[in-house]
Amino acid sequence: MRVVYFGTSAFAVPPLEALLSDGGVDVPLVVTQPDRVRGRGGKVLPTPVKAAALARMRDNGKSGRDGLRVLEPERIRGNEAFFAELAAAAPDLIVVASYGQILPREVLELPRLGCVNIHASLLPKYRGASPIRQAILDGEEETGVTLMVMGEGLDDGDMIARTAARVGDLDAGALTERLAAAGAALLLEALPSLEDGTALRVPQEESLATYAPKTTKEDARLDWSAPAEAVVRRVRAMAPEPGAWTLAGDVRVRVLGAHIGERAAAQGNPGTVFAVSDEGVFVLAGDGAVVLDVIGVPGKRPMRVAEFLRGNAFPAGRLE
Repeated sequence: MRVVYFGTSAFAVPPLEALLSDGGVDVPLVVTQPDRVRGRGGKVLPTPVKAAALARMRDNGKSGRDGLRVLEPERIRGNEAFFAELAAAAPDLIVVASYGQILPREVLELPRLGCVNIHASLLPKYRGASPIRQAILDGEEETGVTLMVMGEGLDDGDMIARTAARVGDLDAGALTERLAAAGAALLLEALPSLEDGTALRVPQEESLATYAPKTTKEDARLDWSAPAEAVVRRVRAMAPEPGAWTLAGDVRVRVLGAHIGERAAAQGNPGTVFAVSDEGVFVLAGDGAVVLDVIGVPGKRPMRVAEFLRGNAFPAGRLE
């Protein structure tokens, strides 16, 4: 079976690697987003999916027409040159995971077995761009992965298979790894039924649908008037990237790890820093207190508070 793969983020890497390791699958083409400035170093870097594909090409000693190819169209809608290359790959099936662009009808209708998407939620809950972060923000105890048939709507196609996973106290990075592995396994299990046309298709219950919008920089800002539990969830939802943040005076402090602490007899408005020690930075929240465990300031890498304090003073001022 010839499978073309569309993916971009780290979530999409394990399913791609699973396909590339499956002897019954030929992956002639991977489609991903173009190289861009990524991370905090200001460097132009490939997407995680492109990096994984290039690593496989190096390992196999193949590229171009002799093996796997990678395309990075800036846009796919109305892109005739891209569509011609996609059609030339003659896919039986297209698999999509965290790609970042909506597939137009001509792409959806190209493969004889259709297009399927690996979505990081238990659909119909958390359709949209940020299902993992939203599940953490909402305090979900459980989320999961859904393999679904793609249509022109937003994550509203029939479900082929689902698998659940416990959220626990994982941050978004760790939960992404867990769900990506689950998605890879789900895809491999479904491939035989997709190939022979026996895959079950279960319609989603529209009345249960919810939406997880794309995260903005302002979404990562900590609101100290919120309950301590909500502040900690936001830290987890934004870690490791883009990282939750707050202002101490005019210093932007990134917060990559935090836990609920004891308020004790501390007095003050939300955002008041009432203790700083190797145990962390203790901050009043809307109720209770939050202890910052891992922080970063401009010009320095994120580190645990005990390490940070060896050569730095925590910025003065109430956090806002």
